[in-house]
Amino acid sequence: MMNTREVAAYLRLKERRVYDLVRQRAIPFVRATGKLLFPRTQIDAWLAGKREPVAAAAATRPPIIAGSHDPLLEWSVRESRCGLAMLAVGSRAGVDALVRGDALAAAAHWLDSASGEYNVPLVRETLGGADVVVLEWARRTQGFLLREGNRHRIRKVSDLSRKHVRIAMRQPASGSHRLLTHLLAQAGVASDTLEWSARAAHAETEVAAMVRDGQADVAVGIEAAARANGLAFVPLADERMDLIAGRRDVFEPPLQTLLAWARTREFAAQARALGGYDIANTGRVVFNG
Repeated sequence: MMNTREVAAYLRLKERRVYDLVRQRAIPFVRATGKLLFPRTQIDAWLAGKREPVAAAAATRPPIIAGSHDPLLEWSVRESRCGLAMLAVGSRAGVDALVRGDALAAAAHWLDSASGEYNVPLVRETLGGADVVVLEWARRTQGFLLREGNRHRIRKVSDLSRKHVRIAMRQPASGSHRLLTHLLAQAGVASDTLEWSARAAHAETEVAAMVRDGQADVAVGIEAAARANGLAFVPLADERMDLIAGRRDVFEPPLQTLLAWARTREFAAQARALGGYDIANTGRVVFNG
């Protein structure tokens, strides 16, 4: 028998994730004198059988890619006629939707501050033991979106602390918010001392429009959004955006149709037209759980 701490170490998960799996009844466990115990033989059998600890009881997941908004992905989903829909809720929320069985795939660009790696540490934490595949969608340039003229002369993260600089807020579950939080910590800038917009933007198009229309002076977003809205752009980081899905679902027609479209000349031309994308490794397997 293993206790919660021991099974978390055994599965290389956080204890919080183990409690989530218990609540979902997705992992073998017993209760004895009010304590959670995990029979090692049953845990081993569970792993050997590759049972998904992610709402796998649902026969089929809805044909939705939940997570980060990406103009190239949105365009590709539409043009490929793959039958999928997009739900822009942020990278972390997209992965959580995949865990619950509320989406077929998640689109994410979630930075792990400790390792500097994108997405895979989050997948290990939330989907440990699942038959899950992480595929590179594209590498994107993230940076400051600024109105032409840049009257506050923003060039680096520490400049955000200048007086009267209004920053467009992204939802906490978004990869862009995660990146900005990381960069603020590196620069020694406390986020609660900054002036944020009253509402959060949930998509690249929305955050760019906030800057364009004067609702904010600066936002963190991708280069493609700046170009589409006539905004100035200061690069901050190159990131990897991935698609995360169950191994079986990757080989089903919707995702196969989308990935096939990503190998066409039309796809490459659109990536060049939008700007700020590197699609050299689109479709590459980053992680195979």
